[in-house]
Amino acid sequence: MSVSDELAGYVDVWWQAVDAFTALLEHVPDDAWHHPTDLPGWDVHDIAAHTAHLEALLAGAEHDNVEIGEPAHVRGMLGQFTEQGVVARKDRTPDELINEIRSAATARHTALLADPPTDPDAPAPGVFGMIGWSTRTLLRNRPLDVWMHEQDLRRALDLPGGLHTAPAAHTADYLAESLGIVVAKRAKAPAGTRVVLDIDGHARAVEVNDAGRAVPVEVPADPTVTIRTDRESFALLAGGRRKPESGRVQLAGDPVLAERIVEVMAVTP
Repeated sequence: MSVSDELAGYVDVWWQAVDAFTALLEHVPDDAWHHPTDLPGWDVHDIAAHTAHLEALLAGAEHDNVEIGEPAHVRGMLGQFTEQGVVARKDRTPDELINEIRSAATARHTALLADPPTDPDAPAPGVFGMIGWSTRTLLRNRPLDVWMHEQDLRRALDLPGGLHTAPAAHTADYLAESLGIVVAKRAKAPAGTRVVLDIDGHARAVEVNDAGRAVPVEVPADPTVTIRTDRESFALLAGGRRKPESGRVQLAGDPVLAERIVEVMAVTP
């Protein structure tokens, strides 16, 4: 696959994610827009506002530099920046949020099709480039972010679904790439440790080398730890949302190390 095809694929999966997200918003009952979600301090309306904010920025809109006070769930400069977009849209109606997401995403999608990105290492536009993201990082992260928030809404609204789509597969694969960092850096597994992560029958493995880095390897016959789970449960863990239901994560091998890996698996902000 060429670099251009790779980047075009990310654009396509992001577009699918936005379409699924807005389609779900169309089905939110009038009395459910302020249902709480797994994200501290955010309800359904807030997640829609957050998505509208980021898609608007990517389409060329100015950031909403508003006062947010000192909410307990906001941490760091990035958290303040994100919260400003949410607070600025507190009074917007559901239809206004949906329309903003669709119009902004359509404008950006049209621009990306007309002038496809070809340099994955070029700085991402606007604030995303300012925080060090490349074009590839931005294009990979947007479908992940949108799909994760679709799932946040589905749990809050008790409307399960969207687990077998291209954005869902993209997100699970992308998050699973962090297995090495989780095993070696966070769980501090010793050299020689081999860990298998099996998501719905699709397994990958890493081994900690003598330098203390966990590198991808072929799935071994005798791993130190095996973690088996489903895509939804893995997204809950890697996304730092909540603990999956009992029995949805099965551990084998060293029980202490396995538990430690699962406890530090969250890799999204």
